[in-house]
Amino acid sequence: MFAQKLIGLDIGTTSVKAAVLDTNGTIHARFSESYPSSRAGTNLVEQNPEDWMNLLNKALNSFIDHKVVGIGICSQVNTHVFLGADDRPLFPAITWQDIRAKNEAQDLNSQVSDEEKIKWWGSPMPIDASHALSRMSWMKKMHGEIWHKTKKVMLPKDYCILKLTGTASTDPLSNIGLVDNKFNYISELFDLVPGTRQLMAPIIGVSDIAGYVSDGPFSGIPVISGTMDAWSGILGAGGAERNSSVYLSGTSEIIGISSSKIIPTPGAIVFPEVEEIRLHAAPTQHGGDAKLWFSNVFDLEMNQIAEMVSEKQRSNATPLFLPQLNGERSPHWDPTLRGAFLGVSRRTERVDFARAVYEGVAFAAKQAFEVTKKSSDVSSDVVYCGGGGFRSNEWNQIRSNVLGLPLKIIKSTEPGVMGAVAIAAKGVGIFPNLEKASKQLVKFDEQCDPDPRHIEKLLKIFEIYSDAISQTAEIGRRLNSLET
Repeated sequence: MFAQKLIGLDIGTTSVKAAVLDTNGTIHARFSESYPSSRAGTNLVEQNPEDWMNLLNKALNSFIDHKVVGIGICSQVNTHVFLGADDRPLFPAITWQDIRAKNEAQDLNSQVSDEEKIKWWGSPMPIDASHALSRMSWMKKMHGEIWHKTKKVMLPKDYCILKLTGTASTDPLSNIGLVDNKFNYISELFDLVPGTRQLMAPIIGVSDIAGYVSDGPFSGIPVISGTMDAWSGILGAGGAERNSSVYLSGTSEIIGISSSKIIPTPGAIVFPEVEEIRLHAAPTQHGGDAKLWFSNVFDLEMNQIAEMVSEKQRSNATPLFLPQLNGERSPHWDPTLRGAFLGVSRRTERVDFARAVYEGVAFAAKQAFEVTKKSSDVSSDVVYCGGGGFRSNEWNQIRSNVLGLPLKIIKSTEPGVMGAVAIAAKGVGIFPNLEKASKQLVKFDEQCDPDPRHIEKLLKIFEIYSDAISQTAEIGRRLNSLET
């Protein structure tokens, strides 16, 4: 087959990542550049939507020498931008890490039974502080003047597609928690916050053409709807394979398992089936973000942390790290949880704290993995891995030891981009379905096997970690009640 080129775009939590790939999986060009988040107050994490578009356009301009047949896009979700009649932002984008709407979430969640949630979503997934209804309820209550001017509430990728093509749309997977398993908005849910349903964009398919680039070097090129970065990333790391297990590591850790079975499980998310792909997922709140926090506090470069950890093995001086720096998503869904170092002694050194951060994030991923295994009724003997967090061999080994499973790591470190390209390739008719697109595009580079010398001890520490989450939860709630 003649290799055609496509562009994949990922509007992530910290950066825009992009690449030009051909249909044999060869990468011809890359782009990555970061933008800031504002943390102006407790529980507040905001971004400027114009930063997304500025870097997206910069990425496209860097690819002008390539002739492409389509553009795929994915993005962070549960990040919301409120737009006025002129489609300009009225307020900074409220990111998925922002938990200002936790009280509104608690109120909304109390009005929906677990039975209703299972009927709609396949699991008793809570309405949390990042849910679109929680955000809209908060805006309506706290900023009435903004609320009355709001004409659309959009996710990052949908906002960028709107700016690229002039067409407003969204996809059902990115709107998990707002749509049912038949891809319809849930009217009973929107009735809880009057005036919200009309702010939602029309739903189109994940691989449908959302529009065509209106100007610039790629004018007339189709832009495929795409979906959330987590689903796209799981697809881009091999998740189209039936009963496969995938581990993504970026700002947060995300576990995904492909399975047609559904066992309703608290803590898990079950996505609606798309092209015979049904993903069960469990996203944590902190992964690379915890490492970034640690590097900032200790004034370290990110690569220095890996170097430190490689120089000293775990010892009795290594503390236990709870990575819930600003609440937790799966499996706890509790915005009041807070992080901690436990078991610190006079012998604990900076390198021990560093190793504890690596281990704590891996323990959080293991908890998420246990939830997805139960929800999907699948227990894999290998885990497909992708994302920037897998650039560290030291961290990969710790993760493999904690999970007790071999990790197969994809060649491309950007699975979201790879997934966006796979969806776009199907959308423009190059491949008949996403499974074939994924098999053709996704290549694996290396495998990390667990070291049997460390598995048993880390399993015992994981049991302590699980107890520590439960026993410190009340402390987190008490501390959270003092935050203003």
